[in-house]
Amino acid sequence: MISLLAPGQGSQTPGMLIPWLELPGSHDRVELWSKAAGLDLVRLGTTATAEEITDTSVTQPLVVAAALLAFEELDARGLVPADTIAAGHSVGELAAAAVAGVLSADDAVALAAVRGAEMAKACALEPTGMSAVLGGDEAEVLARLDELGLEPANRNAAGQIVAAGLLSALAELAADPPEKARVRALPVAGAFHTRFMAPAQEAVT
Repeated sequence: MISLLAPGQGSQTPGMLIPWLELPGSHDRVELWSKAAGLDLVRLGTTATAEEITDTSVTQPLVVAAALLAFEELDARGLVPADTIAAGHSVGELAAAAVAGVLSADDAVALAAVRGAEMAKACALEPTGMSAVLGGDEAEVLARLDELGLEPANRNAAGQIVAAGLLSALAELAADPPEKARVRALPVAGAFHTRFMAPAQEAVT
């Protein structure tokens, strides 16, 4: 048994689809997904700038497309047994649902585009973001976040909590982090997995 974990936002890099598009049939697949998403994912995954692909409405379908291309290549090589477990970080859950057969790949990319567009609208309402807090005592980290009005949006691993909220509060956190902790801003456009995304949730439910 193997487990596949699809990434979420923050994993995007310029040119991320270039190696995948060299595989047989992949260019045609991404062209179809582009139509489903209403975006030129081929261009966005090859020549777009880092700033352009940080736009939530672009990032989400692009990240899902990349995860699905990786899965399809593994499957083509016979490396995905029937009892494979699929999971995902945030929007990666849509890719995982496609891997599990719950959604078609086309629908997963289309849903990611809708989700990303609505979350982008929510991001535009207030200047928010996310930062990884690496190290430090967890209780002290959480207390500092609470003090600044930030939310612990993710616990990525032991010793790594993602703080989310207003950019001004994140700047304060970076300037004065908890003892033995360091703060690294994440390349995302808003405070995902927090109350700031409530407008997006209302729009897609």
